[in-house]
Amino acid sequence: MEIASKYDPREVETKWYQYWLDNKLFASKPDGRAPYTVVIPPPNVTGVLHMGHMLNNTIQDILVRRARMEGKNACWVPGTDHASIATEAKVVAKLAEKGVKKTDLSRDEFLKHAWDWTHEHGGIILKQLRRLGASCDWDRTAFTMDDERSESVLKVFCDLYEKGLIYRGVRMVNWDPQAQTALSDEEVVYKEEHSKLFYLKYMVVEEPGKYAVVATTRPETIMGDTAMCINPNDPKNTWLKGKHVIVPLVGREIPVIEDDYVDIEFGTGCLKVTPAHDINDHNLGLKHGLDTIDIFNDNGTLSEAAGLYVGMDRMDVRKQIASDLEAAGLMEKTEDYNNKVGYSERTHVPIEPKLSTQWFLKMQHFGDLALQPVMDDDIAFYPQKYKNTYRHWLENIKDWCISRQLWWGHRIPAYYFTANGKRECVVALNAEEALTKGKAVCGTLTAADLEQDEDCLDTWFSSWLWPISVFNGINQPDNEEINYYYPTSDLVTGPDIIFFWVARMIMAGYEYRGKMPFKNVYFTGIVRDKLGRKMSKSLGNSPDPIELIEQYGADGVRMGMMLSAPAGNDILFDEALCEQGRNFNNKIWNAFRLVKGWEVSDQPQPEASRIACQWFEAKLRQTNEELNDLFSKYRISEALMAVYRLFWDEFSSWYLEMVKPAYGSPIDSHTYKATLRYFETLLNMLHPFMPFITEELWQHIAERKSGESIMCQCLKIDAPTEADNKLNADIEIVKQIVSGVRMVRNQKNIAPKEQLSLQVIGQNHYAQYDEVVTKMANIDKVEVVKEKSADTAQFMVGTDEYAVPIGNLVDIDAEIKKLEAQLAHLEGFLAGIKKKLSNERFVANAPEAVVALERKKQSDSEEKIAALKASIEELKKK
Repeated sequence: MEIASKYDPREVETKWYQYWLDNKLFASKPDGRAPYTVVIPPPNVTGVLHMGHMLNNTIQDILVRRARMEGKNACWVPGTDHASIATEAKVVAKLAEKGVKKTDLSRDEFLKHAWDWTHEHGGIILKQLRRLGASCDWDRTAFTMDDERSESVLKVFCDLYEKGLIYRGVRMVNWDPQAQTALSDEEVVYKEEHSKLFYLKYMVVEEPGKYAVVATTRPETIMGDTAMCINPNDPKNTWLKGKHVIVPLVGREIPVIEDDYVDIEFGTGCLKVTPAHDINDHNLGLKHGLDTIDIFNDNGTLSEAAGLYVGMDRMDVRKQIASDLEAAGLMEKTEDYNNKVGYSERTHVPIEPKLSTQWFLKMQHFGDLALQPVMDDDIAFYPQKYKNTYRHWLENIKDWCISRQLWWGHRIPAYYFTANGKRECVVALNAEEALTKGKAVCGTLTAADLEQDEDCLDTWFSSWLWPISVFNGINQPDNEEINYYYPTSDLVTGPDIIFFWVARMIMAGYEYRGKMPFKNVYFTGIVRDKLGRKMSKSLGNSPDPIELIEQYGADGVRMGMMLSAPAGNDILFDEALCEQGRNFNNKIWNAFRLVKGWEVSDQPQPEASRIACQWFEAKLRQTNEELNDLFSKYRISEALMAVYRLFWDEFSSWYLEMVKPAYGSPIDSHTYKATLRYFETLLNMLHPFMPFITEELWQHIAERKSGESIMCQCLKIDAPTEADNKLNADIEIVKQIVSGVRMVRNQKNIAPKEQLSLQVIGQNHYAQYDEVVTKMANIDKVEVVKEKSADTAQFMVGTDEYAVPIGNLVDIDAEIKKLEAQLAHLEGFLAGIKKKLSNERFVANAPEAVVALERKKQSDSEEKIAALKASIEELKKK
């Protein structure tokens, strides 16, 4: 095949990705090989590719492609997540554009719109992943709400209910007023805010004219107050014991209760108790038998129960009530105050604590299952620092609120009916089963009497089954695929979902398979811009990944991402890294064109080429061992750098120069064949990182059969020997000798074409490599001398001294010009120092050490100037 003069990523990427698909090279079926299984963290069905996806999926693809090349049966399962809150919000917004409200539709009508949206947008991100080169088994694509996954979710719900681990009850939950649904604790993000502390006057019933002061950040909730609480050990508030106070503006009389829960030091030591709108107040209410008044509607406006500000948004009420309290003389003062406020992780609005009937999963059982395997490293975390985060959460685990007040999602399989005047509930996979169960309670029950729960399940309740459900391991627990592919090998994910997803998958794995869901978890960092800011649409600092691929090629972008991606640390992404990746592609391409352009003959192999081949084989073995070690520690960006240096520094800069034939001359066939063999090995090493260019060049190296691919080639390289290590160390010295000669040329302005001699003072410890030195440094001879001759430039390599006779080779005019430029720079530098030291204020006020440093700079500069002037005078005499 003819190779183009320039590398065109667009043409190459399209061609080879289609080739891989056509030949089913990503497909996997159980066989006799060791499996290597990865399940994709399913992106939201509404989503498009962003930089976090780019990083995560590049890492997964590197691991999967490397496993294939190790001879494993690699299976990378793709899929998407139905994302209840996000998708429902998108569908509601789209309907609103047409003037349709969700409340105008039946559940079935709304779900039709949601499925239409999903079918229209659901495949976008998976198609974009193909542009990146993701080698997923696309025939296995799963969706958390497809039939197989949905059946799995409902079966697990029913099973856990039967086990007594799922219950329904009235609890204080985190309420999202925008999405109008309950959230789990893990879906609440706490942010530091600059707030106000409002000091409100509560008039004391028993002592007219006197009042107690309550400090609160939420005056809009006073309509729900049903008590004031003081600490019984607080001497300043003893006078309030047994009294009653009046809620400001509201006029309701409430008791003063006592509880040591109250912080004596906060505010005035008086606490307003609003049992419906604060978890701690709710607990106080239960303990002291207080009334509960829920003053908020589901959308965050005030309800009829509030009595005041009905229909106003809670945030607007906060502003209005503060003004009204001030006008009524019931506000003592306000203060600036910093506090943490909980926000919905999905809609980014402040959450509202709310008493609500919800479904919960008891978590202590699962916490006990999931903690020890990670602590004992049966499941290994990379980096390990996340073990502490994981342990802290599991040791303080709370029950999981699994119901959501949404229509898009897995509808809770609970069915209600009335029997003998009592509301009954059965949990069943479907209405038919529910009817059978219900008839055991009420024999005359009919299907029409059943009413299914309106709520759906938290999206994560399907995601936690992902490594099992993608192989149908819930519905068919003993099928061939789940037994072969499970447990999976590596999970690549972000630390922000360690509780949402990672911990819960571990729980489900031990509950339903009796074993871990994966052996290793690689936590990526957060992708930030070069200023350290998290990438986001609102900041406008996140590039479009597809546009980056268009500009730099997929291999260039993959390399750019990985160059800055150490495990668990944030990635400071700079587009210049993608440019570096593109430049590396061009370097590989041009190196290949150079080698393929050589004329080949059957002449004897030169000594320099023999040494070069022997050395590069040793270098390959050494680097391969380093690669294996880095991959075993999941230091993937360092692994890429190791191959990058091997190709750019060792192969291109040194090896090819060692073996390159003289201009117009052929290369010997032995060296040429070895060079192509090394190039192929380098392509194999690079392939997981840069799949497209490596496939293209691998296909060019030799004639390949139809359907063959570099991705299926097993890379087998022996471990390095002691002789390899000795040879590698020797060649490092040889490089320093060559670099020393090149440095002399540069310093003395001697052209590279001018042939020099090299003197070794005393003894030549590396004489066996003289052929390499003479070729690489353009030396006519290497001679051992007892002492250097006149007119030489010297350099040291280790403890050995070398000299290069320069005689009349120096371009005196150029050398004088260079020295005079250095002299002018130093004289300007010295003038600045003298000016500073002549400033009496500086000398008097600056620290002694600073003045001393400036004086040293002056003396050093004067010495260098004197030496330069002497050198210039010496050259002028010549």
